[in-house]
Amino acid sequence: MSLRHALCAATAMSLITASSAFADGHATTLTIATVNNGDMIRMQGLTDDFTEKTGHQVEWVTLEENVLRQRVTTDITTKGGQFDIMTIGMYETPIWAKNDWLISLDDLSAEYDIDDILPAMRGGLSLDGTLYAAPFYGESSMVMYRTDLMEAAGMEMPDAPTWDFIGEAARAMTDKDNEIYGICLRGKAGWGENAAFLTAMSNSFGARIVDENWVPQYDSDAWSNTLNFYINLMNDAGPPGASTNGFNENLSLFQQGKCGMWIDATVAASFVTNPDDSTVADKVGFALAPDNGLGKRSNWLWAWALAIPAGTEKADAAKEFIEWATSTSYIELVAENEGWANVPPGARTSLYENPNYQDVPFAKMTLESILSADPNSPTIDPVPYIGVQFAAIPEWAGMGSEIGQEFSAALAGQQTADEALAKAQAIATDVMEAAGY
Repeated sequence: MSLRHALCAATAMSLITASSAFADGHATTLTIATVNNGDMIRMQGLTDDFTEKTGHQVEWVTLEENVLRQRVTTDITTKGGQFDIMTIGMYETPIWAKNDWLISLDDLSAEYDIDDILPAMRGGLSLDGTLYAAPFYGESSMVMYRTDLMEAAGMEMPDAPTWDFIGEAARAMTDKDNEIYGICLRGKAGWGENAAFLTAMSNSFGARIVDENWVPQYDSDAWSNTLNFYINLMNDAGPPGASTNGFNENLSLFQQGKCGMWIDATVAASFVTNPDDSTVADKVGFALAPDNGLGKRSNWLWAWALAIPAGTEKADAAKEFIEWATSTSYIELVAENEGWANVPPGARTSLYENPNYQDVPFAKMTLESILSADPNSPTIDPVPYIGVQFAAIPEWAGMGSEIGQEFSAALAGQQTADEALAKAQAIATDVMEAAGY
């Protein structure tokens, strides 16, 4: 099945009917909330395999990233019971597990091989050693770039570039008259959109969200250097309307050949190198996310994972689906239908030991990026929180989204970077004081 066919199959609410062989009353219908990215849409197009094996039907609710986060958070905090499986990440999982909002996944079958999950992913999706969400795929971030434009600019991308190099290369590759923009970066407001990107970026500039005493640090020189560098770079070499561009918008621009470089999720590598969807598929290179020589790169750590809310009455069937969707068998199913370059990456050790996958051009850089991100020591100076591109505290979702609005407004030219940071400092200070940190 091609990705194009999978896209047709994956409407926002699509019902996959069960085989008549299971018409014995044991089959059920699972409602799954997920994000509208390529790997999840591909999974929806392959779900008839799960239905044929189990008889369970699947009803999909497919949402844009920010909307998904709002919907699943509202549902689980209000005990709405809309979903049997939720797509969540490393931020929500330990917090929700601590509140007893998620069902443990430690009783998955021996064949599932829970020990094969990459330690970074398993650790981020666990609480006190118990797994509460299974990674569908794992990611860090890295540089994806046009090799032809880099060559035309007379430059060569190092495996581990600095931000100064990225700035120089982006400006050299920009040709706005022909709609070629040297760099595409997230500008859309959201704790998991621009706030995530800029927080990871700030780590390499020596910035922190808060210091060891939970005092916000957005008024620091390091944050000023981060945000001013980002805005100046995007003004000089970014596309118009960048303040509304998130992952999917920048992916589309890159696939259309309009971005010289794109620094974003490693999972995007299969989309920009797929000739069915990308006009520059044979002209893409990869490098580690940039640094400033201070000891930290600007790459994040994330997993889109499947979790079961405690309120569902279909936990057993939900576990069957999670085993199917996050297993080595599913990886082989995708490889058979779409090729090894398109399997969900970053979740299992065995994938990176597989000779078939080792030949994929971005496999090594993806793994190196994932392994280099340390959520327990994300910044140059000590911090009291866990998380690379977020602080793993309940207040971050609201605080990060508000701060993201200020950053987006600064990128749009509605205020200066320093004005945005002053507002961010006030927002964070109010949140920290109200929460008692």
